[in-house]
Amino acid sequence: MRYFLNSRRKAVGYACKGAYLLLKTESSVQIQSLIALATVLAGWYFEISALEWIVQLLTISLVMSIEGLNTAVEKIADFMHPDYHHKIGVIKDISAGAVFISAIMAIVIGCIIYLPKIF
Repeated sequence: MRYFLNSRRKAVGYACKGAYLLLKTESSVQIQSLIALATVLAGWYFEISALEWIVQLLTISLVMSIEGLNTAVEKIADFMHPDYHHKIGVIKDISAGAVFISAIMAIVIGCIIYLPKIF
């Protein structure tokens, strides 16, 4: 039991370190964090419902998580093949496309939540 708890503590530490590095080093994550903060503040201002909070927070976490995975894919690809290679480019484009899809859907969800409150 002690080993299990110690290994979980270490795993959480590594995860926190990864989140910190992602936020510290990736400009796209920094921008997305500012947008997330703005939407949270908007949620308080417009007093969105509990369901809207759930959807908003899940959407924020989805975009940020996929951005983290995209960053990991790009770093692995660059490590494995530092020079330009067409297949690595395709892999990176697909990974970036996943972020793009989640970001577009986040905008749509934001519009569904906030446009009726603004207008």
